[in-house]
Amino acid sequence: MKKLFILSLAVVALVPALAAQRDSVRQRSDTGNAEQLRAQIEQRFTERVRDELKLSADQTTKLRASQEKFGTRRRALMRQQMERRRALEDQMQPGVAANADSVNKLMDGIRTGQAEMLRIGQEEDREMSGYLTPVQRARFQRMRERFLTRVGEMRREGVGRGMGRGRGEGMRGRAPRRRGI
Repeated sequence: MKKLFILSLAVVALVPALAAQRDSVRQRSDTGNAEQLRAQIEQRFTERVRDELKLSADQTTKLRASQEKFGTRRRALMRQQMERRRALEDQMQPGVAANADSVNKLMDGIRTGQAEMLRIGQEEDREMSGYLTPVQRARFQRMRERFLTRVGEMRREGVGRGMGRGRGEGMRGRAPRRRGI
């Protein structure tokens, strides 16, 4: 009986640990899959940009390097901004008194993040001006803006498992807008 009790305690202690380990492995796998998908999408976008802007091999290589460099910074900043916005939403729950100091710090952080995003865009454009013509830069910016708009629409529509926050809000019941990437 005593052995059964000890065995039961061991099972009770190990099950949550094993479940947490399984969830951790699944999360790493999902993150790896997301990174792989992001890389594939970026590769296709680069190919389309190369073709539409008629970039040379040198221009394509330099653009890819710029996109990696500035994209990493931009994604990190976007994650920070998302965290700040979620924290601000949490502070602004109806019926719950918000902490004014926290709200002020979050608002300042959001504004600082917006300014930093603008600086990243200016630095990126300055770098691209060294190897793209003004027309190519303008067309690239327009292509990227349309691409990001479409990605945002897909997130709001909840296309794909795990995209966005899982709400599927926004464009339900309407036909998707057709746009080129």
